[in-house]
Amino acid sequence: MRTAYCFDLDGTVTTREILPCIASELDIAEEVSTLTQLTMQGLISFEHSLRLRALILGHVPVGRVHEIIDEIGLDPQIVEFVHERSEVCFLITGNLDLWIGPLASRLGCRCISSKANLVNGRIRIDHVLDKGEAVHELRRSGRFERIIAIGDGANDVPMLKVADVSVAFGGIHSPTPPAVLAADYVVHSGGSLCSLLKAL
Repeated sequence: MRTAYCFDLDGTVTTREILPCIASELDIAEEVSTLTQLTMQGLISFEHSLRLRALILGHVPVGRVHEIIDEIGLDPQIVEFVHERSEVCFLITGNLDLWIGPLASRLGCRCISSKANLVNGRIRIDHVLDKGEAVHELRRSGRFERIIAIGDGANDVPMLKVADVSVAFGGIHSPTPPAVLAADYVVHSGGSLCSLLKAL
């Protein structure tokens, strides 16, 4: 059975949330972290939150954003799992392709993300990803008989609900209650996650 593995990026593959790290450059990490947590809990819609955070963090040059992201740790066991199965692993992230492109290239798998570009030096968001729709598109491709989704927050719930198997992951913090409710399994470390995925 050919299986697609769909990973959330922030706090799942990465060992820190990306946007608060970028916010540190503007000395507003705590404020953006609070906004990120409210979004993960589902108290603010992901689209509105992303647009607001992009407006604020767009003051950091894209090149500097890439440097900041490059310094963020990755879960080594998840990275190994992805590298060994790059043809069937996908990053499904609401983060902006403009920011996370180099990181996705390093991981060596396909990345499905929100889309943005620079217009007169300012970030313009062209598309905010619906993670559930991303999973539906993978299914419609006919390449996979089964889809497994892994995520930790409210914005992951759409893909957790429509996947064949779903995992709420608590790598750097506990998965949010909406993610837990939508999941078939709950795990709290990269090692446990990879062991589960290999067993499924």
